[in-house]
Amino acid sequence: MSSPAERYAAARSASQHPQTRAFAEAQRFELDPFQIDACQALERGHSVLVAAPTGAGKTIVGEFAIHLAMQTPNDKAFYTTPMKALSNQKFRELVDVYGAAEVGLLTGDTNINGNARIVVMTTEVLRNMLYAGSDALRGLRFVVMDEVHYLADRFRGPVWEEVILHLAHDVRLISLSATVSNAEEFGDWLDTVRGDTEVIVSETRPVPLEQHVLVRDDLLPLFDDRAGVATAQVNQELFRIRSFTGSRYDSNSRAQAYNSARHAGRQAQRPPRGGKRPVRAANMRRIERMDRPDVVQLLERSNLLPAIFFIFSRVGCDAAVQQVRRAGIRLTTQEERDQIRATVTERTAALQDEDLDVLGFWEWRDNLERGVAAHHAGMLPVFKEVVEELFQRKLVKAVFATETLALGINMPARTVVLEKMEKFNGEARVAITSGEYTQLTGRAGRRGIDVEGHAVVQWTEGMDPQSVAALASRRTYPLNSSFRPTYNMAVNLIDRFGRTRAREILESSFAQFQADRSVVGLARKVRDAEESLDGYLKAMQCERGDFLDYAAIRRELSDLEKKNRRDAGPRAARDKRLKKIQQLRTRMQRHACHGCPDREAHARWAERYFTLKRDTDRIRKQIEKRTGSVARIFDRVIDVLQIVDYVSGTGDELELTDAGRTMRRIYGERDLLVAEALRARLWRNLDAPSLAAMACCLVYEPRRDEQNAGERGLPRGAFRIAYDATTRLWAELDELEEAHSLPRTEPLAPGLSGAMHSWARGGALDRVLVDADMAAGDFVRWAKQTIDLLDQLSIVADDDELARTARRALDGVRRGIVAYSGV
Repeated sequence: MSSPAERYAAARSASQHPQTRAFAEAQRFELDPFQIDACQALERGHSVLVAAPTGAGKTIVGEFAIHLAMQTPNDKAFYTTPMKALSNQKFRELVDVYGAAEVGLLTGDTNINGNARIVVMTTEVLRNMLYAGSDALRGLRFVVMDEVHYLADRFRGPVWEEVILHLAHDVRLISLSATVSNAEEFGDWLDTVRGDTEVIVSETRPVPLEQHVLVRDDLLPLFDDRAGVATAQVNQELFRIRSFTGSRYDSNSRAQAYNSARHAGRQAQRPPRGGKRPVRAANMRRIERMDRPDVVQLLERSNLLPAIFFIFSRVGCDAAVQQVRRAGIRLTTQEERDQIRATVTERTAALQDEDLDVLGFWEWRDNLERGVAAHHAGMLPVFKEVVEELFQRKLVKAVFATETLALGINMPARTVVLEKMEKFNGEARVAITSGEYTQLTGRAGRRGIDVEGHAVVQWTEGMDPQSVAALASRRTYPLNSSFRPTYNMAVNLIDRFGRTRAREILESSFAQFQADRSVVGLARKVRDAEESLDGYLKAMQCERGDFLDYAAIRRELSDLEKKNRRDAGPRAARDKRLKKIQQLRTRMQRHACHGCPDREAHARWAERYFTLKRDTDRIRKQIEKRTGSVARIFDRVIDVLQIVDYVSGTGDELELTDAGRTMRRIYGERDLLVAEALRARLWRNLDAPSLAAMACCLVYEPRRDEQNAGERGLPRGAFRIAYDATTRLWAELDELEEAHSLPRTEPLAPGLSGAMHSWARGGALDRVLVDADMAAGDFVRWAKQTIDLLDQLSIVADDDELARTARRALDGVRRGIVAYSGV
């Protein structure tokens, strides 16, 4: 209970922030202190960075910013998200509050009411609006950047920094982040580039999390609750179980040992010491893991549903649903099944009948009516959205999902189950990080519904309870900038600001801010080393002469002699080396310091001097490399753009050529290649399906197992000619980038071009998916990225016929399951 002084301070603060008080009173639940602090900071006119755990309610701060904008007749608020699915979800939520007339949605493939006062959009859309100087920016007062920790994403992260750097200074920025370990550093940068930014960090979950380990059919606590939260002592029973599974026991004694551990209460006896190292007996079975259907039923009996089971593979998610189905499990009542069917019928009405069998619709619907579902990127977007909606409505009780579900979508559960503590990262199986563990388990516990959330880790052979506990206890990952200048960024900066101002903007990036901070630590090391070097110089002073010069001769002679013993080499080189050795010996013997009685003592100080100086010189090079590193990359990008005639002029007096002006509106990893292909008119003879296939080659990222698949299945005729010409152009640009020490552009990826050509030509879905060799959800994702590029081509192409072809290609791709927008 708060003291009278605290209650008085809270009342005084509330009276000074009437908007916050009115907004808080209108909510379904009492706001947490961090939410109130953030809202009050906004009401005072500040920007805010809010870092809090998943499910803590960060978005309420963004919604308060929208509330503030709507208190005046003309102010606008933009709400940006990293994903179209998140944008769609937030759009629907805001329409429910403010009405369809006041809310818009812009996601690249969806344009609804774009001039509304509240507009939800992906971050890339806002970046494009800023570079284009869009009229929609007039009256903009608040920008909410949800999931701002995406700034660390290698491919898309730079967009977040571009937006932060280019927004008008009178726009208040609301940055919502996961609990990154360097939130204060990020906040310092925001305060530097945006001004008046308050950093509000909360590490308190609104719903407490109970953490368990599932051993056989027993849910054991991960932490010993007797020890108290502060100490977070690992449950000793888990250590005993680990000890017993590695010892030589027969079946009966092993079972007795397990049961002893299970029922020993909280006595915390240590495993026996001494003796031989335990060896697993040949006839000894492992502690058997429960099958997935049994785990679902255990959670149901324990009143721990709804639950999300995180399985780090799509195949595993689909297999889990099948296992539950085959076990005959049904988690729903008849009334719930009727509601599920009605929702599915309504949300999938636009799907064509002939596609339903291809998509596995009937079995998917039957599984939903049983209360179970999978959720992964290979699923059709509408299928995923239906699963999300039904789970939120507590109609679906068990979802088997990949880790992508942990990224932003509002799908809290009572329980989260982790089957394994490792995943495949594309190259090898690696342990999940503390940040990933926090993100995944953050879904456990529904505010206003659950008293506590539950995280369950299934026991696996060799599991170390201490490692699991460390993941659960550690503060999460650091936020590191992935910002780098691109060709599109460079031409937009030159066009708007000129070279000098553009370099200043880039030197204000978070990437440079972090590099400069690391330089501070390195510079401190150099200063300390310089003091030591001065001390070594004094210690080696010789009254007979310059001992540093003498020590340098000795060092060079020693290095040459070692090399001579190690490397015979050609006779001429060896003779040359021997001659140099002799010269150095003569110089050393004639040096004034050679006869000093303290020569060897001085030499030891000299050796320390040279070792430290070598290390110090290396640190100085690191400082030189990091200082102004982003601007130096920008200079190299400009050099390339000048060579290919996108920028003209010298020094600071630069301007864009016609080709440079075209590139301002070409966004993507291969922006220069696309611009050059347009200028060279390499695609002018392509029909609409072939242009769609070409665009697909430029956006598609092949799986590792298909990167060397060659060019089988490519469309023939004009496409093949244009493809070969574009590949030759890529090779020329690749050499140019290598010569200028720039990250090199990936080559064209034709693996999906045949299937995209067939789809744009009107091919049937079943045949296209067979040709593509991928799930429907993956095909839709790449088709939508193809549409994005075709849309750009239809706008920027100076060849009217090519622009019309791009529009026809876009229409050919945007049909059937690809045309679904989610709103």
